[in-house]
Parts: sequence; C-alpha cells; structure tokens
Amino acid sequence: MNVNFDIENFIKNFENSCHRVQKKTFAKNEVITSYIEKRNQFCILIEGNADLVRYDLNGNRTIVEHFLKNDVFGEVFYMVTTNNELLVEAREKCEVLFYIYDDIHTKCKNSCKFHQVLSEDLPELILSKVTNLNMRIELLTKRSIRDKLLGYFTMLSTRNLSKTFLLPFSLTDLADFLSIDRSAMMRELKLLREDGFIEKNGNRITLLYK
Repeated sequence: MNVNFDIENFIKNFENSCHRVQKKTFAKNEVITSYIEKRNQFCILIEGNADLVRYDLNGNRTIVEHFLKNDVFGEVFYMVTTNNELLVEAREKCEVLFYIYDDIHTKCKNSCKFHQVLSEDLPELILSKVTNLNMRIELLTKRSIRDKLLGYFTMLSTRNLSKTFLLPFSLTDLADFLSIDRSAMMRELKLLREDGFIEKNGNRITLLYK
C-alpha cells in the first residue's frame, strides 16, 4: 500500500464524519455479513480478526480469506456467481466500518472529506486487496500439502519480519484455509518437525530453513 496513505489515521478522522458510514461491533463467532445478499458493501475491519467462509451445498466449509485489523473486504471485491453461501465470521470481538460502494461518487450533504479521501485512495486499497488474493491463489496452486504449509509459513514469516510467528488459525481452520485434509496435514506437520524444517510449540511456529 502507498506509504502516503495512513489507513489508521483515515479511520480515526473519518469514521464518524459521514452519515453513510456505519460502525458496528460483533461478538466472537457472530456473522458480520453475508455476500449472498449482494449489497455491494465495502468494509474495513478496525478491530479483531475474521474469516470469509464458504459453505457448499453439502455443508462443507472452506476458509476463503482471513482478515486482520485494517483489512478491507465486502461484496464489492467478490462477485458471487454460484449458490454457495459466503459469510464473514468474527473469530473474536470485531469492530467494522460499513459503506455502500455505490455511494462513493455521490456527494455528501455535509461535504465531508470521507468521500474525497476514500475515492483518492481506493486504488491503493484495491491494490492491497489484489496482492493478498494473488498470494492466496499462489498457495492454493501448490500441489503438495508440504508445499502449501511451507508456502504459508514463509508468507507469515515475511509479514511478521521474523522466523518465529503465531498461527492466526486453529489447526482445523488452517486445514480449511489451505483446502487440505486435517489428518494428512497433521502427519505432514509431524514430518516437517522431524525433518528439521520447523519447530512447533502450540500455535507458535519457528522456521529452521533459510
């Protein structure tokens, strides 16, 4: 994201300046929004973490994306073309800003700066979103469970600027996120430890390879 765009300052200054912006709080495991309703929402997660989850017609669950503080999400980024249910679920207490994308070019009666700043910096927000989606696609296209795990661990290590980091998921959710069988993933994690690739203590992972 453009270093000239400070999203935290943007949120602080403008979250209450426009009557079209809504701020809501959600408890752990509460559904934040459903993409199936197609409201063309643009959302910013200002506290907590959440998952975009898909349930197919057989009830199978897949974590499509994981959202952290200051991440953007919403139907505006994800065109639903199937009957699969897509939900954003809070993994802990969350605060979220909601905005309808269709209103972005509609002049506010209060002439607030929110529209000006958002419209100017929206390309940077979208670029950040596209970058995250590309990383997700790269993970899913890896052929083996080991490659998916190591690819994801490398991504977290790079993001945290450290070879030691905390998994943002439970192991069940990690398997859903990587679209792999949990039992097979557990066997591979055991082999990665035995082969000297990682150390694992609870949800704390340390990479032992360069």
